[in-house]
Amino acid sequence: MIVLYLYVAFASVNTKIQLPSLIVESMSDQNQYFSIKSWNEDDRPREKLMLKGRFALSDAELVAILIASGSRNESAVSLSKRILSSVENNLNELGKLNIKDLMSFKGIGEAKAISITAALELGRRRRVEEALEKKKINSSKSVFDLMQPILGDLPHEEFWIVYLNNSNKVLQISQLSKGGITGTLVDIRLALKNALQLGAVAIILSHNHPSGTLKPSQADIGLTKKLKKAGESLDIKVLDHVIITEKSYFSFADENLL
Repeated sequence: MIVLYLYVAFASVNTKIQLPSLIVESMSDQNQYFSIKSWNEDDRPREKLMLKGRFALSDAELVAILIASGSRNESAVSLSKRILSSVENNLNELGKLNIKDLMSFKGIGEAKAISITAALELGRRRRVEEALEKKKINSSKSVFDLMQPILGDLPHEEFWIVYLNNSNKVLQISQLSKGGITGTLVDIRLALKNALQLGAVAIILSHNHPSGTLKPSQADIGLTKKLKKAGESLDIKVLDHVIITEKSYFSFADENLL
């Protein structure tokens, strides 16, 4: 480094001097990292999206646009590939990572972690809205399609009610309770009060099992019976109780448990 400083100092006096190639290569190596700015314009994620459309980009390139930059030794695309690789390139699994999880990757600070989390949440909400547009419930599968984007990948249990009119069209979906990993408390009176206020003639119960098991617990069975009995006194039918996991579901109606 002392030799380098001498060359630089001398160069300020004599501009024609050339540094030895070994020193130039050393300086280049120290400053070199895989900057997206050095790529061909067609290969840069932002420019690629503008020129070829969003469908032309890989998942890693889309995430790279969110985080905007990588680290000193890694491009945004390379960093994005590393993050996706940690969840086996599964966007649903990526959506389960919290801000602290994302910040464990070198090059991801709080702002970048928030950007990724916000984008994935928008995607989840879009799926919910698409399901709500269908509105009419005609099978347990349609309940799963409606509720899976809401409940499928949660790390804790939540209990929701789907309120229906006499044509089985969705009037509203509401979270009734939120609990821990193994259970949640449900207020039967509140569930039926909401039904009366909405003018619902039928309801469908739905909750998730973060463990992935589809077998209903005795508490699940008992709660279903209580809600069904309470609903009958108000002429409100309980059409089904659907347990949701990430990839599948269990229907009380399909299994003749109602």
